[in-house]
Amino acid sequence: MKPVSYVNPRTLKEAAAAHGGRPEARYLGGGTNLVDLMKLGVERPDVLVDITRLSLDAIEEQADGSLRVGATARNSDLATHPAVKERYPVLAQALLSGASGQLRNMATTAGNLLQRTRCGYFQDLSRPCNKRVPGSGCGAIEGVNREHAVLGHSSHCVATHPSDLAVALAALDALVELVGPGGVRTVPLTEFYLLPQDRPDLETVMRPGELVTAVLLPAPPAGSVSRYRKARDRAGYTFALASVAAVVRLERGAVRHVTVAFGGLAHRPWRARRTEAALLGTSPTPESIERAVEAELADAVPLRHNAYKVELARGLAHEVLSTLTTRPGAP
Repeated sequence: MKPVSYVNPRTLKEAAAAHGGRPEARYLGGGTNLVDLMKLGVERPDVLVDITRLSLDAIEEQADGSLRVGATARNSDLATHPAVKERYPVLAQALLSGASGQLRNMATTAGNLLQRTRCGYFQDLSRPCNKRVPGSGCGAIEGVNREHAVLGHSSHCVATHPSDLAVALAALDALVELVGPGGVRTVPLTEFYLLPQDRPDLETVMRPGELVTAVLLPAPPAGSVSRYRKARDRAGYTFALASVAAVVRLERGAVRHVTVAFGGLAHRPWRARRTEAALLGTSPTPESIERAVEAELADAVPLRHNAYKVELARGLAHEVLSTLTTRPGAP
């Protein structure tokens, strides 16, 4: 058994010093993913730095209409916050579609964003996985890959990112606030995650010792509506086979603002820039929505067992965008 030190810092400075940027140090929030991976032997930290007692759990409305969500704000609190329910319904819907009520009461905002893939090859120490052991190979490419990526994958990794929250945040143009040895910086969530390429073990742009301290949500465009839809094997504690988050604003029947993000299809939330470009400025019809969605999914490269994901994502996106453009304000 590997000994693990536990540190309960009182300030961010103490937390950063305890972590020290060391590869085997981990920050501990709700622990709903990290503890599971420790039990499996995938994660083997030598020190856990508990950040739950730091003042990082506030959900604060800002003077400019934006929202600042602390890193340790619980998923359940965020999903039911009045400002989120009223102004960012796509975010509330995404959170409530994830996990169980008990887990949402424990899981934190930053922990949700930083959870690791649920790929069975990553979680099984007897299987090859470049994300877990760089250079060992990817068992999923020629193995059981029904739940794996169809966009942005590489010959080194075909895993998907499991977060529902991150998909909604990608559609909301959220920023991630980081604090580390170099000070404070913010990174657009759409640039926070890395695609696997030849280093799938590198998952985000975080630097050694950095800590997520908040997520910043810009004020939603006036008059916009939003929605999140998720397809899974069963309506319960399961991860997305495919999901879609979208924000739309219509003016005189034309699309003046649109953002679309897919989940369950790639190593990170997949922002559908081609779909957005095809719809912006148009008066949407079922045919134009279909063409816009296809513009994004045309580059999908399915694996042996997951070609169905392309059609599934196409249907979800068409349904979400049709609802938002023909019945604004629908839930």
